Amino acid sequence: MSKPSTNFAMYYVYVLRSKADNQLYYGYTNNIERRFAEHNIDFEWDLIYYEAFFSEKDARLRERKLKDYGQSRTHLKNRIQHSLKRQN
Repeated sequence: MSKPSTNFAMYYVYVLRSKADNQLYYGYTNNIERRFAEHNIDFEWDLIYYEAFFSEKDARLRERKLKDYGQSRTHLKNRIQHSLKRQN
């Protein structure tokens, strides 16, 4: 059995939580490590959740729903409620 190919682009929708005030930030990227490092230049953030997509369009649509629709954010917050709690 051959090893699965990993030569494909992935797109990510992610949720960051500010270490200063627990504010949430929702974003989209094709390179989650780079984007996380960029966010942490000015402020300290925790990456608390991400979703991976093969389709850039699907990732952008998901990010837009999270940013524009309170119900989408509420459903996600309910799903990740334990991850939202501040951990020391």
